[in-house]
Amino acid sequence: MSVVDAVRRRFARPPDPVRAAVSADPDERVLAWGALVGDEGWLVATSRGLRLVGPALAAGVQPWHEVGHARWSAAGAGGTFAVTPLVDVEPGVQARGEVRRYVLAEAGNLPDVVRKRVDATVLDSRRTALPGGGGALLVARRIPGQAAREWTVVFDDDADRGDPAAREAARAELAALVDGDQP
Repeated sequence: MSVVDAVRRRFARPPDPVRAAVSADPDERVLAWGALVGDEGWLVATSRGLRLVGPALAAGVQPWHEVGHARWSAAGAGGTFAVTPLVDVEPGVQARGEVRRYVLAEAGNLPDVVRKRVDATVLDSRRTALPGGGGALLVARRIPGQAAREWTVVFDDDADRGDPAAREAARAELAALVDGDQP
């Protein structure tokens, strides 16, 4: 992308359907968007999260703090996003949801914006070993509207979530981190 194209893209207005999709919330702003292949719509990064906009697409928002991972594979002006959402399974425990793939004909600065937004929600993360050889990720995230950060456990293997010894080890490590956060 040339410098002129980058400047033009930076100051371009979002397509009308994208602006209309976020107009219901006066606090939500469009930060970047990418056109899906086949004129199916857009993948949109807003101040609230990731949103699909299009004639046959649900317009709900995947909040930034519920995006566990977003991997970008570039191909020309477009590419593919593989987004792994996080799902609350119980208080303090999240599971990785099914990976969602979005193929973009044109990405613009969407990959950079998504990366910065997801990274901004993660305040701290630590790996911990579990009995039996498994592992878990302990993550502190910034949740909009909450002053304190929120720690959660994401098990590497969903089977560990059902193992009492693994759950106890993860909860003990999480409790120690949460206690360390208290003033």
